[in-house]
This record gives sequence, C-alpha cells and structure tokens, in this order.
Amino acid sequence: QVQLVESGGGLVQAGGSLRLSCAASGSIFGSYTMGWFRQTPGKQRELVTTITSGGTTFYPDSVKGRFTISRDNAKNTVYLQMNSLKPEDTAVYYCYAQLPPNIYWGQGTQVTVSS
Repeated sequence: QVQLVESGGGLVQAGGSLRLSCAASGSIFGSYTMGWFRQTPGKQRELVTTITSGGTTFYPDSVKGRFTISRDNAKNTVYLQMNSLKPEDTAVYYCYAQLPPNIYWGQGTQVTVSS
C-alpha cells in the first residue's frame, strides 16, 4: 500500500507559477512510475505528466514547455513545477503512483488560475 499526500496548490494569477509536491509512503518509491492528472467538473481526468523510475518524462502538448516533473527518490517525493500558468490550467491536480498491477492516488489539490 502506498499513501500519497499532495501539497502546494492555491490561487495564482495567469502567467504565474506554482510548485506541487507529492510525498509518498513506502520503501520502494523509486520503482514506481509517478505522475499527475488533473480534473475539472464535468470533464474526464486528464494526464498532465509522468516520470518513470528511470527518469523518462512525458508531457502532453497542453503543458509541454511550461510544466516540469521531477522526483527525489531519497525524499520519496515527486514535484510538479508549473510556469506560465493559464486559466485553463485550473483544476484539481491528483498525484499517482503506478507499479503494475497497482495504482495509487492522492487526495488532490486545487489549482486556480485567475485571468
């Protein structure tokens, strides 16, 4: 079992930055693929970014060049640096940890970008 605790959400003006953190329990954090999804009311959960155990990252076009994911295996923590934020980035952001066949989710943290 892995528990994930997110922090760092909040309200920011368009063009601003936020850094989200996701702290994980468990001794095999380094083996997990980690990442972030986001969700707005009435919409499906959207993949924001992933980072594999080997450090390979993926970003969809919607956030590429603006968001950066990183991980610190010594601290069992994954980070999401979000720059040049846009109002359309407003959502609840969820951290996840995946080691097939298991996937674990955090409780979510609200990010609101005002125009």
